[in-house]
Amino acid sequence: MGVVFLAGCIAAVPGEQVPTGPDTGDQPTVEAANGTVEVHYINVGQSVSTLVVGPEGETMLVDTGHYNDDGEYVLEYLQRHDITRIDHLVTSHNDADHIGGNAAIIDYYETEAEGIGAVYDPGIAASTQTYAEYLDAVEEHDVTLYETREGDTISFGAVDVDVLGPPEPYLENEARNENSIVLKLTHGETSFLLSGDAEDDQEEYLIDTYGAELQSTVLKAGHHGSSSSSSEPFLDAVAPQAVVVSSAYDSRYGHPTEEVLRRFADRSIPTYWTATHGNIVLVSDGNGVSIRTQRDAPTDPLSIRDAEPIEPGTSGEVVERTRLGGDPVDGGSGDGTDDGGDDTDDENETASTDPAAALEVATINADAEGDDQENLNDEYVVFENTGDEPIDLSGWTVEDEAAHSYEFPQGFTLDAGASATLRTGSGTDTDTELYWGAGSPIWNNAGDTVILSNADGEHVLEVSYE
Repeated sequence: MGVVFLAGCIAAVPGEQVPTGPDTGDQPTVEAANGTVEVHYINVGQSVSTLVVGPEGETMLVDTGHYNDDGEYVLEYLQRHDITRIDHLVTSHNDADHIGGNAAIIDYYETEAEGIGAVYDPGIAASTQTYAEYLDAVEEHDVTLYETREGDTISFGAVDVDVLGPPEPYLENEARNENSIVLKLTHGETSFLLSGDAEDDQEEYLIDTYGAELQSTVLKAGHHGSSSSSSEPFLDAVAPQAVVVSSAYDSRYGHPTEEVLRRFADRSIPTYWTATHGNIVLVSDGNGVSIRTQRDAPTDPLSIRDAEPIEPGTSGEVVERTRLGGDPVDGGSGDGTDDGGDDTDDENETASTDPAAALEVATINADAEGDDQENLNDEYVVFENTGDEPIDLSGWTVEDEAAHSYEFPQGFTLDAGASATLRTGSGTDTDTELYWGAGSPIWNNAGDTVILSNADGEHVLEVSYE
């Protein structure tokens, strides 16, 4: 193999074979934190893969899943979300459960899509066939490959991407986990820390070097929730408002371990687990973060195993469960149907004295069984009042992106803890079943947005799906 690692990461110039995105000018100031950033934690079993989509469509893929499926789940997810180009492909470290799809994804994007901008690698080799195939794909398609270390930067439009590891020299005799590429993504007042498989040595280095600068809105738990990662000092330094764990439900390593879950619980950190929540999509507008998951499941760290598993590759849209700070966040994407429900942790809700803030879209069933035209009442949206007070929905409206509109009847109140199903077809309204009375399908099977407005015409909630 004649692959050459290039040193450092530089800003892109259109036309050059270097990392590129739609914005190639100077880095914008924080005032330019308009638009949304999506961070997708893909359910890939005992592995990890994270897709980041910037405000102007820039894309970054960090890790590609396990070698035992050759990145199949990741590639399917990218295709389902119409990701036609990977501007930045980041390898946190070269263990086969993190680079399993590198070769397949490079081959696909270089031959059937719009290419790979550049690959970023910590520079520590592995003696595995998976690693050899990855480098072969880089060489075959002449993709730029950067050895990426602490202090490098990755140009990502309006989003700041800081590379916090690995340092120079490497830690712990070049152990791959302890020399993961660690990224902190900052969009406005929100931030995401992706720590690869960093364990105690690298976490200690990060604390000593960066201290309070590690503080992040959301942490991706290191090493799949291993007790050798997410140490107490590290959690105290990062002070996350939520943690995401990516591992298999029946992990033979016991991930996430009871020890690390106890650390999360001691700090009251809501924990989202790909094994039970499925795909997890966080959407930031620079002020707050919307947390969206495929499945409703516990976020109490000590109760996450009480939920049923969701298999990798399962399609289904994501639905907002809660928000961290800021105002309601628009935008984001989903991918199918959802089991519904709410998993809001009261300590992390946006404070509000308005009972309507507790109204959520629990389920969207856009694809009715059989012929949509003939089975209109199997196309529906379920609204749920997750609060402690009733909500008077008299005169409220529901719209789709095509401006089809439904108005809740006068006197309709949704009690605390209750839900109501709005069906597209015709029928007799009850306290729990409402009928749009439309003569044709409303919700587009290929993607749409549920827009809920109060009686004054103010948008209260928007949920998008694909």
